[in-house]
Amino acid sequence: MRLAAMPVFESTLAAAPGGNAGTFHTVGLMRQLVRECRIDPAMMNMAIGIIHNVPAKDEYAEIEALFDFVLNHVRYVRDVAGLETLCDPRTTLQRLVGDCDDKSALLAALLESVGYPTRFVMAAYDGGDFSHVYLQVYVPFRDEWMNLDPTEHKRMGWAAPGATRFWIENV
Repeated sequence: MRLAAMPVFESTLAAAPGGNAGTFHTVGLMRQLVRECRIDPAMMNMAIGIIHNVPAKDEYAEIEALFDFVLNHVRYVRDVAGLETLCDPRTTLQRLVGDCDDKSALLAALLESVGYPTRFVMAAYDGGDFSHVYLQVYVPFRDEWMNLDPTEHKRMGWAAPGATRFWIENV
């Protein structure tokens, strides 16, 4: 059996601190990537394409369409064994795979490219280091931040139970 040629993806290896310091480092890189990608014409076109059939000015439906796209079309795949990896949202969109940080950064870039502010949330379980990141989006008509975890097939607003500590990005 012959496999089709695989696309080539560029990557960079960079050192990061261990423990929570490394997690904060990763979230800082995620925010930087979202700032860059939210104004990328291809990312903006993708977001607009996803929400195109949603009724105009239906903020909840726009957020839901973007959330559902990342949840249902980007497969959750763990990082390389023993390494924390982070993909640019454009690469995640091309590959259609990623872990919690990749999927959250892609969703943030899509949301921000059509006007919805986002912030990252880190969660720690069993008193350990932060081990999971997801997103909150500001919902204007509700004047509140709503959880979006694009790694679990749960409704918008859901957050994994059992977290012992949270950190919410200050935006």
